[in-house]
Amino acid sequence: MIERLKQKLDGLSRRFDELGERMSQPEVAVDYEKVQEIAKERATLDRVVGLYREHARALVEIEGATSLIQGGDDSEIIALAREELAEQEQRRDRLEHGIQIALLPADPNDERSVIVEIRAGAGGEEAGLFASELFRMYSRYAAIHSWQVEIIDRSETGIGSLREVTFEVNGKGAYSRLKHESGVHRVQRVPITESGGRIHTSTATVAVLPEVDEVEIDIKADDLRIDIFHAGGHGGQNVQKVATAVRVVHIPTGTTAICQDERSQLKNKTKAMSVLRARIFDMEQRKQQEEITEQRRAQVGTADRSEKIRTYNYPQDRITDHRLDETRHNLPKFMEGRIDELIDALVAREQAMKLEQVAA
Repeated sequence: MIERLKQKLDGLSRRFDELGERMSQPEVAVDYEKVQEIAKERATLDRVVGLYREHARALVEIEGATSLIQGGDDSEIIALAREELAEQEQRRDRLEHGIQIALLPADPNDERSVIVEIRAGAGGEEAGLFASELFRMYSRYAAIHSWQVEIIDRSETGIGSLREVTFEVNGKGAYSRLKHESGVHRVQRVPITESGGRIHTSTATVAVLPEVDEVEIDIKADDLRIDIFHAGGHGGQNVQKVATAVRVVHIPTGTTAICQDERSQLKNKTKAMSVLRARIFDMEQRKQQEEITEQRRAQVGTADRSEKIRTYNYPQDRITDHRLDETRHNLPKFMEGRIDELIDALVAREQAMKLEQVAA
C-alpha cells in the first residue's frame, strides 16, 4: 500500500476514534442532534476503517509467518508457515481492493428511494405485455428487499397489458440497486397471438429517478399549472364519479407529471409533485453530465434511456446484459425478481470503472 494512501487511512482511523470519544462525553451525550451528527460521520468511516485495521492485522500475520520461514529449522513448521503466508497474502490483497472500493466517492443519490417509469416501446400489444411483466418483476424484487411499492400512475391497453406505469419504490438504498435498470429492455419470444410460431422482438423503456425532497428543488408556485380531471382506467367507479386525478405542468421546462391512482385529490397532487421534482432533478443532473468530457462519460457510462441494455430471449431461456456482455439462464427465476446476481455484477462494473478513472 503506497505511503500516501497509508497516511490518509491513518488520519481516517484517528478521526474514527476521536468521534467515538466525543460521543461518550457527557455534554455531547445529552445533545441528541449533536450525537446524530457525530454518529452519521462515524458511520461513513466505519467500513473503510474496519478494512484498514483488518489489513494491519493481516500484515502482522504475514510478518510472523515470514519470520518462521526464514528462521525456522523444523520442516513441518516451515511448511505450515508457508501455507499461512499464502493465505494471509491473499487476505491482504483482498482487503486492499476492498479499501480502494470503500474510498471511492459515493453516489450521493445511492441511499434514496426511487421513482420508476416503465413504458411500452416497439411491438404493439406484445410490448405492453412485456412492460407489465417488467413491472411485476421489479415489484417482486422490491418485496424481496422489504421495500414498499406505490403506484403513482398507470395506463392500461388491455388485460394484463400496460402502455406505461409510474411507481415509487420506497426503501433505503433502492437507487443504488435499481439505477442500473435504466435503459431499453428488449424481449424476444413467440407472442400468444402468433399462430405461425414466429419469434417477435419488442421493447420497453425503464427510467429510474432518485426521489427528491422539496428543499432540494426550488419549484415556484407561479411556475406551475395544475389541472384536475376525472381519472380513467384503473380505479373503479368511485374514481370516475369525482374529479380526483391531477396533472402538474412545470411551465418553464414543460415537464409534466400525472397521478390518478389515489381516490384523494390531495394524495394525487402530492405524488404528482414528487414525480415532477424527480424529473426536474434528473434533467439538471443530465445537464451537468453534458459538461463532463467524452472520455469520462465513456468510462462511467451515461445510463442513457435510449441505450439497449438487456435482452430477454424466451426460446433460448437466456438473459443477455449488453453492458456486461454476459449471458445468464433461468429466465423464469429472473422474472420472479431474482435479479441480484446480475445487479451485483453491474455494481462491480461501476466500481471497476471508477477505479480506472481514479488511476488515470
